[in-house]
Amino acid sequence: MADVSTEKLVPFLDLSLQHENLKDEIFAGISTVFKDSSFVMGPALKKFEEEFAAYCGVEYCVGLNSGTAALHLALLAMGIGPGDEVITAPNSFIATAEAISFCGGEPRFVDALRDTANINPDLIEQSITKKTKALIPVHLYGQPAQMDKIMDIAKAHKLLVLEDACQGHGAKFKGSRVGSFGHAAAFSFYPGKNLGAAGDGGAIVTNDAALAEKVTLLRNHGSEQKYHHDMIGHNFRLDSLQAVILSAKLPSLDSGNEKRREIAAFYDRKFEGLFGISPIKTIPECEPVYHLYVVRTANRDLVLEQLQASRVAFGIHYPIPIHLQNAYQFLNQKTGSFPVSEELSQTVVSLPIYPDIPLADRDRVVAAIVRASELMRNGG
Repeated sequence: MADVSTEKLVPFLDLSLQHENLKDEIFAGISTVFKDSSFVMGPALKKFEEEFAAYCGVEYCVGLNSGTAALHLALLAMGIGPGDEVITAPNSFIATAEAISFCGGEPRFVDALRDTANINPDLIEQSITKKTKALIPVHLYGQPAQMDKIMDIAKAHKLLVLEDACQGHGAKFKGSRVGSFGHAAAFSFYPGKNLGAAGDGGAIVTNDAALAEKVTLLRNHGSEQKYHHDMIGHNFRLDSLQAVILSAKLPSLDSGNEKRREIAAFYDRKFEGLFGISPIKTIPECEPVYHLYVVRTANRDLVLEQLQASRVAFGIHYPIPIHLQNAYQFLNQKTGSFPVSEELSQTVVSLPIYPDIPLADRDRVVAAIVRASELMRNGG
């Protein structure tokens, strides 16, 4: 075996080539903002909002300063408050639950599906109570949740639906983009997302004019006219510099997502039949965007050892389910409450995937996983 100690690290994510290819468009936009001095709530923001709403196939987009803020303000605009329960999955990033808590509501968790890691729609109805007001399906790893079943349940029980699309930019379910199913959807533009800013950013999208108007007020201190405040709001605005960067990147989002699908298909072929390695599955109705490429493994410690030995970066999304985080111990949900989510937290590994990942790096990822599989098969 070649000495890998001096080999260059295979990064988990490298945005440098993307930014190099788009630098003219990005710098031109930044120059315009500086020339106009329209840094906050300027025309660049309105332009991006219109572009992203059209991309998602909805009427309205409201730019915000993070995906967390998008979840928070969408729930506030939906009227979620103290005593209300909101159903979501516990195997997501904590921001989904935090947004519910920020409103005074209580997260009510529903376990995930083992194969897809998305919320199990067959378990939702049994978790609905008189206090349940909304559902937040998470399009985890860039694969849409089963929105047809979820929307049917919501309609039957008169519940609001907020899509957590923070990892799902451009993904489709039965031909329609995520963000176009629920009453609203929240997106994150954190730099590592498929559509990422040069810092934090986010947005809500919706077809509900009243909801969009309320979020627009809430993001700007409850103000439509300067120094006139109609409600107590927040400072959750998306600044113009981030907006021009997102506008520059948006036209290449679909091609980048297609490259991610090609890379995921490459990994799928290489990992097919490997002992102890099971890629997260995609259901036929979905067109995922592979924000993350995730495998389940029978021996994660061994897999991580082989990745580290091969100088391949990795991630774990997520190592502790939300209900077991210290922040949510007050819910009194112990180990065993959501067994699939807990199992996933102990078995998932995220592997490098981004549109410009070199073939040689992909091969090194595959070689490390194949070695780990062989060791598992041989009892290593």
